[in-house]
Amino acid sequence: MLTGKQRAKLRAMANQIPALYQVGKNGVTDSFVSQINDALQARELIKVKVLENAMASAREICDEVCQKCGAEPVQVIGNKFVIYKESSENKKIIL
Repeated sequence: MLTGKQRAKLRAMANQIPALYQVGKNGVTDSFVSQINDALQARELIKVKVLENAMASAREICDEVCQKCGAEPVQVIGNKFVIYKESSENKKIIL
């Protein structure tokens, strides 16, 4: 569980990164979850964009992805969300 200060630091860091992945009408599939897991191991902090043709809101998709990946939601704003998961191999972010 992230504290408010940790979440604020991660939000500030996420401002500068582009959205790496997009969720569309197919929703959250197993292959999408595995790609997210790989990206979280490599980067620890990623941003995802939810397209307009997605069947769920950005908040619902963020919650589903976080549950399946074991990640922490950092921010959901508009059609984008940011998630964080501490990497066991490539620790880059120190909170």
